[in-house]
Amino acid sequence: MRKPYVILIGSASGIGKSTIAAELAKKLNIKHLVESDFLRAVVRGIIGNEYAPALHSSSYDAYKHIRNKNRYTSYDDLVSAGFDDHASYVIPAIEKVIQRAITDYDDIIIEGVHLVPGLINTEQFEEDANIYFFVLSSDEESHKERFVKRAVQIHRGGKQLDFFKENRIIHDHLLTQAEENNVPIINTESIDKTLEKILSIIYKSCATIKLINSVDELEDVINIIINENNGTLEKITYNVKGFKEPLIRNINVSDSESSQKFIKKINEDKEKKEYLTELYKLSEYRQTTICAPNQEKLDKIIKELNEKGYVLNE
Repeated sequence: MRKPYVILIGSASGIGKSTIAAELAKKLNIKHLVESDFLRAVVRGIIGNEYAPALHSSSYDAYKHIRNKNRYTSYDDLVSAGFDDHASYVIPAIEKVIQRAITDYDDIIIEGVHLVPGLINTEQFEEDANIYFFVLSSDEESHKERFVKRAVQIHRGGKQLDFFKENRIIHDHLLTQAEENNVPIINTESIDKTLEKILSIIYKSCATIKLINSVDELEDVINIIINENNGTLEKITYNVKGFKEPLIRNINVSDSESSQKFIKKINEDKEKKEYLTELYKLSEYRQTTICAPNQEKLDKIIKELNEKGYVLNE
């Protein structure tokens, strides 16, 4: 029997994870869709408020129950610590649900704010399931717009809107945790694009090619791969002259916002651009792993890169 799919979708409140999870379940014909908020409600029924006040708070104000608040050097760190404490009570229940799905050979999607990279142990399930973990992100303006809309819809406007700042801190904390734990970050530009990005990782077609573009041409290369064809830059290997071991960078860049920030940083930082230029000179080519939503898109990316003269064909 094939391994069941276990797909985890985490984000701060108001990013759109419930919508994305529901649409993804339809696309993949997965009948089991679980919200971590429901699991939190069950755990709250087992563990009383007197034992776990952070659990009985909301994720965005659990920091109020942190002891020795002066240990934290910033408000952001305090809010993040309270959020992690809140989530830590729910994660064992999430892991039990995953284990049950695997035992029954059932595909499952779990979505919620409590899915924190680094806190939830997905490695324990990798032999028995196809595990995919995503964290959704959004720019601040779009997040606020969705956050307000969601708060009104669930009739908690007055309470939740007062805590947008804290939810934004949680958003940034989740992104940091995702980067540190190699969990893909998916920018929620639109429902269709977000789904395509997620599906491109689940059903991805990949190839490793040798790129010979210059630093000044890097923006065009990224544009072809990511912006025009919804692909992903997974890994770059530099075979540097004079070194026995190659320099390997796992980058997993899949959204236009991150790639644009990267290009902007290079163009504005003279020292960084000079360093990258020198690295390019020391390596004859960059062995680059590219992924796309399907083989057709992958072939299109490679064809366009070839036509521009960016690929070394031996």
